[in-house]
Amino acid sequence: MFTGLMASITVNDQDQAHDWYSKVFERDPDASPMPGLLEWHFGTEFGVQVWTEPQRAGYSTAVIGESDIGALAERLTAAGIDHGGPQPGGGQRILQIADPDGNRIVFSGE
Repeated sequence: MFTGLMASITVNDQDQAHDWYSKVFERDPDASPMPGLLEWHFGTEFGVQVWTEPQRAGYSTAVIGESDIGALAERLTAAGIDHGGPQPGGGQRILQIADPDGNRIVFSGE
């Protein structure tokens, strides 16, 4: 039985990624367990890892559940994060953003 998930996103520049993802997640990383790795933990077994791996940067996608897509869209706009606004998707609403390397983050929920 699966008990957790850490989404992995690859980027070119750790400092740039640190700043951008800290805006998106509204806090600094919870851990940096080794050089080139940042982690945000959203539960005991759920989180996002951001790896500095230039040869693979820009090809990641993560889907993250969000309880209030409208409020998230407003917060991201205020933080200067571009997006196309909430859209219908799969029976819910989604909000898609891309980090500076082109990695796609899709928030889904109500």
